[in-house]
Amino acid sequence: MKQLHIKVLVGLFLAAGVLAWAGARLWDSFGTLPSVPVAAPVVLALIAAVLAATAFNLRSRLRAQRERRPDAKGVDPLVAARSVVFGQASALVAALVAGLYGGVGVFLLASGIDVAPRREQAINAGFAVLAGAAVVAAAIFLERVCKLPEDEDHPDHRGASRP
Repeated sequence: MKQLHIKVLVGLFLAAGVLAWAGARLWDSFGTLPSVPVAAPVVLALIAAVLAATAFNLRSRLRAQRERRPDAKGVDPLVAARSVVFGQASALVAALVAGLYGGVGVFLLASGIDVAPRREQAINAGFAVLAGAAVVAAAIFLERVCKLPEDEDHPDHRGASRP
C-alpha cells in the first residue's frame, strides 16, 4: 500500500480550488451562485473525529501489545489495513472537497461579502476548508500509527544492502 504524499493532496486541493473559483465566477455571471451548505464543515469534522478516534484507539492497543501487557487486545492486521485505506480515501476526498469550498470562498471574498448571505457562505466555506484540513491531518496520523516499523536487519529488506 502506498503512503499518502502531502504534495498530491496539496495539488488536488489547489486544482479543485482553481476550478471551483472559475466555476463560481462563471455561475455568478448568470446571476446566481450555488450555496455552501452548513452541513459541509460538520460532516468533514465528524469524519476527522472518527479518524482521530480510530488512530488513538489503534495506537494505544499497539502500544499495549508492544509492551506485552497481559490485558492487551491485539490488533488484527486486516482491521489496521482497512483503517488506513479509509483514512487515505477520506484524505483524498477531503482535499478535493476543501479545494472546492476554498475556491468558492476565495471567489466570495474577492467579489465582496457586503451581503449577509454571501458572508455566511464565505464563513461556511472557510470552516469547510479547516475541517477538510483536519480530515487530512487525522488521516496522516492514522497512517503513521499503523505503519509497520522498518526491519533493517532482514536481508530481503528493500533498503538493506545486499552482498
